[in-house]
Amino acid sequence: MPNKTPQEIETAANAALIAHGAGDTQAAAVARAVARAEETGNIICGLYYLESYCTQLASGRVNGTVTPAVTNPRPASVLADARFGFAQPAFAAGLETALAAAKANGVATLSVANAHTCTSLGFFTEQCAERGFLAIGFTNASPVVAPPGGNKAVIGTNPIAMSVPGDNGPALHFDFSTSAVALGKITMAKAAGEPIPLGWAVDAQGQPTTDPEAALKGALVSAGGYKGWGFGLMAELLAAGITGSVNSLDVGGLKLPDGPPHGLGQFYFILDPETHGDQFATRFARVAEAVAAQEGARIPGADRRILTEIAVPDALWAQVQALGQPSA
Repeated sequence: MPNKTPQEIETAANAALIAHGAGDTQAAAVARAVARAEETGNIICGLYYLESYCTQLASGRVNGTVTPAVTNPRPASVLADARFGFAQPAFAAGLETALAAAKANGVATLSVANAHTCTSLGFFTEQCAERGFLAIGFTNASPVVAPPGGNKAVIGTNPIAMSVPGDNGPALHFDFSTSAVALGKITMAKAAGEPIPLGWAVDAQGQPTTDPEAALKGALVSAGGYKGWGFGLMAELLAAGITGSVNSLDVGGLKLPDGPPHGLGQFYFILDPETHGDQFATRFARVAEAVAAQEGARIPGADRRILTEIAVPDALWAQVQALGQPSA
């Protein structure tokens, strides 16, 4: 299993995306996200997803050359329309306007509409934190989560992410699905021939299951039952309703090679922590110190390990290299 640097991964991902029809700017934005996922240990959103990006570029399910359209309909509201292209360049296109609005108004929202799946939502909120802003993000996905007591999927894994600025990177950072588990863990368990824990999913009859194949024919469940279901619905309403993008119910499987574009939305609250004075850092430190005083406890994202070398399975790296070869 070869070790690769984040830069090697980014370069290889960039070449693969361009080979399948992405423009230079679009490919660079997505490749950076792939490399960031790998260097933070988020393998599901890293090279594992690259083949899907390339396949859908080739089929036209995602437009790899479109230029996002950014508008500022109200002083503190920014809309970046991805126009059925990738989420990463759309976010990048609207970010500076959104940060300027947050600085001027104390708070701003950035809506990314009509986008391909953004994969790692925290990739976006942490960019705001690196610039000194607190950010909370929401997105939706294809329907895989059933309501409590049900057996038919209605919403996606619908992640929520939050990043808080600190002196050396985000002082707090979390990014998790509102489902009990990410769908990728079910598919990986099936590929490995392994069972899944009870509490991740139900079968087609709504019964809890440890069989990943039965889970894929049924639905995931929300984290924390009704509590997670409520957060999932909140993400759905903000990501789809506020941005004007599609409901989870209207999105085909995210990794299907062809079909209609995803058309998903992402919604971000961006806040200047010093809007009402400089007490924010002090109040956060009070909590962080109480957590740090307990052995084995930590603030989410604290001491996050950033990898300088990533072990990439041989078969996956061979696939990545092959994806980067221009078509004959």
